[in-house]
Amino acid sequence: AVCSMGNRTSRLYSVLSKTLSSSAVSQHQDCLEQLDSPRLDPIDPKDLLEECQIVLQKRPPRFQRNFVNLKKNAASNHRPIRVMQWNILAQALGEGKDNFVQCPMEALKWEERKCLILEEILAYKPDILCLQEVDHYFDTFEPLLSRLGYQCTFFPKPWSPCLDVAQNNGPDGCALFFLKERFELINSANIRLTAMKLKTNQVAIAQTLKCHETGRLFCIAVTHLKARTGWERFRSAQGCDLLQNLKNITQGAKIPLIVCGDFNAEPTEEVYREFSNSSLNLNSAYKLLSPDGQSEPPYTTWKIRPSGECRHTLDYIWYSQHALNVNSALGLLTEEQIGPNRLPSFNYPSDHLSLVCDFSFNQDPDRLL
Repeated sequence: AVCSMGNRTSRLYSVLSKTLSSSAVSQHQDCLEQLDSPRLDPIDPKDLLEECQIVLQKRPPRFQRNFVNLKKNAASNHRPIRVMQWNILAQALGEGKDNFVQCPMEALKWEERKCLILEEILAYKPDILCLQEVDHYFDTFEPLLSRLGYQCTFFPKPWSPCLDVAQNNGPDGCALFFLKERFELINSANIRLTAMKLKTNQVAIAQTLKCHETGRLFCIAVTHLKARTGWERFRSAQGCDLLQNLKNITQGAKIPLIVCGDFNAEPTEEVYREFSNSSLNLNSAYKLLSPDGQSEPPYTTWKIRPSGECRHTLDYIWYSQHALNVNSALGLLTEEQIGPNRLPSFNYPSDHLSLVCDFSFNQDPDRLL
């Protein structure tokens, strides 16, 4: 069973080759109860990576992406904090609703696709991991990542579209993971976003952490705003609500902030301008990859649906530019790497690219915003 794994590599395969049938919430609850058992010993990430590679041996190898060094000033006196942002594509949506017309259904098989997702996470070793469209939290990500040393939080959408798909694995939502050896949880808030004073189907998680090494506090948030053309004003209202929540949590920017998310909004949208012009003094980390430091990447998602090809910049890592430095950022996949059939594919498990940044605290945290 998924929830009763031993700590030897040979037993890790059970969690990679099986998932809960998930039709009943009680099954999730049973698993959660077992997850508290001391039998769930730590996993060596090298062993898990090896198991993933065994499952994936018939697939093409992972794409190679390089980190771009962005820090110009003197070296920090503490280890950087690596943050990973990724919409991993809900399994139910990938198979049932998203209609990736150039992606073979075989490439979307969960037994292998989850190993591609895990391989990406294990390759970049984030200290903090922010995910959207997570619909296999209870049977895959929580049991595995908790054994890798992460503290795990999940907040599902109130009315997840995954539930409309036959044989779904429960609702999708946002998930936040941080390494317990590096951080202490000070405060955690699950936020259901509002728009025009109405509660919406979109959510966020915001957690205040204390860095063990420096003693510094910071807030990390993950969100996923409303999708689709025609909902720009709605996204703008959701963004305003999230910003107000984050102002309260960070005491008006006294606590440094990192916000990860799939905003479903191009840089031309109002919600992007709201974050850019917020009193929280946020900047978008991936702008720093551009020659002038002012332009977002040309795309963070690239797919082909029946309506045509969709190439957009929707995913961001925002950060407090007065308190944090971006040391480096992971380069994006090239058009050649992505290939003519776009994403997802046998090579890559999601229609969104993962974003990864290394942050350090500014050595003069009290300087003016």
